[in-house]
Amino acid sequence: MDPFKNRRWVIILIITCVGIIFSLRLFYIQVINHDWSERAAEISLTTENLQPPRGFIYDRNNNLLVGSATLYDLFILPIAVKEKDTVIICDVFNFSRSDFREILNQASSGYNVPYKPSVFIKSMSQLEHAKISPFIGQIPAIHAESKLDRGYPFPIASHLLGYIRRIDENQFQKTRKEDDLFYTKNDFIGITGLENQYEKLLRGERGNINYLKDYAGNKMETVDKTPPKAGKSLLITLDAKLQKLGEDLMKNKIGSIVALEPSTGEVLAMISAPSYNPSLLTGRNFANEFKNLKQNDSLKPLINRPVYNDKYRPGSIFKLVQALIALDEGVITKETGFVCNKNTIGCHNHEKPNSLLKAIKHSCNPYFFHVYKRLIMKNSNGNIFETSRLGLGIWEEKVKSFGFGSPLGIDLPDEKSGFIPNVEFYDRWYGKKRWAFSTIYSNSIGEGEIGVSPIQMANLAAIIANKGFYYTPHVVKKIEDEELSNKYKIKHFTDVEENHFEIITKAMNEVVNNGTGRNARIDSIEVCGKTGTVENKNFNDHSVFISFAPMSKPKIAIAVYVEYGTWGSKWAAPIASLMMEKYINGKLSEKSYQKMLEIQQSVILNKNTKF
Repeated sequence: MDPFKNRRWVIILIITCVGIIFSLRLFYIQVINHDWSERAAEISLTTENLQPPRGFIYDRNNNLLVGSATLYDLFILPIAVKEKDTVIICDVFNFSRSDFREILNQASSGYNVPYKPSVFIKSMSQLEHAKISPFIGQIPAIHAESKLDRGYPFPIASHLLGYIRRIDENQFQKTRKEDDLFYTKNDFIGITGLENQYEKLLRGERGNINYLKDYAGNKMETVDKTPPKAGKSLLITLDAKLQKLGEDLMKNKIGSIVALEPSTGEVLAMISAPSYNPSLLTGRNFANEFKNLKQNDSLKPLINRPVYNDKYRPGSIFKLVQALIALDEGVITKETGFVCNKNTIGCHNHEKPNSLLKAIKHSCNPYFFHVYKRLIMKNSNGNIFETSRLGLGIWEEKVKSFGFGSPLGIDLPDEKSGFIPNVEFYDRWYGKKRWAFSTIYSNSIGEGEIGVSPIQMANLAAIIANKGFYYTPHVVKKIEDEELSNKYKIKHFTDVEENHFEIITKAMNEVVNNGTGRNARIDSIEVCGKTGTVENKNFNDHSVFISFAPMSKPKIAIAVYVEYGTWGSKWAAPIASLMMEKYINGKLSEKSYQKMLEIQQSVILNKNTKF
């Protein structure tokens, strides 16, 4: 008998028994007991989205205005906290024992679980992180993760640049309804300004990382990774140095400055006052700083006045529009004169307005009362009500060709339209055929029901500088390697013939050299301007000025509006002159520098400030 034959059967029996045991065990694990299948599911492949860095924003001279600042979120793993760690943590972060117990409780309840790390300090600055980083290494239960937030090398142009914040539920649901699946509930989104207008370009494209996680949800091994694509950077039209000067000049004042390049429509400066440091609305102090700004809402520091405030009355600068339309309609010539009869409408003392140039030079109210009357009553048929309706319709159409009464289309959110009163408006207000020129004559001097925005005022200056046309004002010059949209290269012509603009330009030059705008004169530069004093019952009037320079080949057109600043010549005119001098010459003269300091130190926040 073969001695090895029995051994062979023994081995076969052992292998068979082991196989049966393993089969039964696998059957139990996979079919009968679900604990192991559920646990196996937890040790699985997981995909995590990677947030792309937002695009940067540069001014027209490639100065970085908006970049990235590194912040840190501090995470704690409750299950790993030891007694000695508690002592160090309370000492480093100045927590009491009860405070720390509350932190651990929050990190272990609700959506959080003790075996997964959760954030307990958000958005630490680099300096704050540097101070505590040596201690973090001593505590295995704590680690820091870096993230990028907005950084501002030049803390200017807060309203124009805008800010970002964590997306709220309404915004999140809105993006979902629009089939925009980019955001998670922890993402940031542009809220105002360029951050909002160009959000989809600035935000970039998400990447993702695939990794294995264990049953506790901890990352074990990276399988593959697709890096995120950074958002596109913007080169904008703003001149940072000019913007800074404008903000300095408007300190402790309410109002705005808008400067345009007439030949392109590019926004050179856009100041809304009061302003704020854009760095305030970043990091973990966002909520407190935002609340502080909102509490000061009587001055509305968060509103971008140049595009949002469209109920400003233009005052006497609107006389330029009346004159151009009247010339084009043939109801006056440049030699037309009228008597300055103060019984008709109030005025100040000045030489006789026996020509259009002198009337503009001295901003004669009775003169433009008669100009507007001739426009409205041009086609008189004996019925003043019907004539007024017809005349106002023609006037409205021509006024709107200057960009008034509708948004200009600037690439910023919340641009308002302004208001040009028309027949339908007065019919609703007074009743059909129950109003005439005598009811609406206050429009003649830019008062009454006319409402305009500062960007529209600056655009008027650009139109006159261009002798009858304008480009849509815009802030973005280039989006990385993309060309400017064609809509910003189209000339928009007014309904007034080009030849009528020459006398207006000469008159505006006289305003600055010898008229109401002498405070806007600049040595060696011929400036064209027009003052405006907007009536304000019971309070100081508003100070308004529009201008452009140089007279022959304009490089800059500007509008300044200082609320409660009294006459246009008092504050708005000198502010405009400093801005133009800085842009054209690249610096201020010694005399202008002293003027700048005086204006910068002046406070005009009270409605009845004494000057």
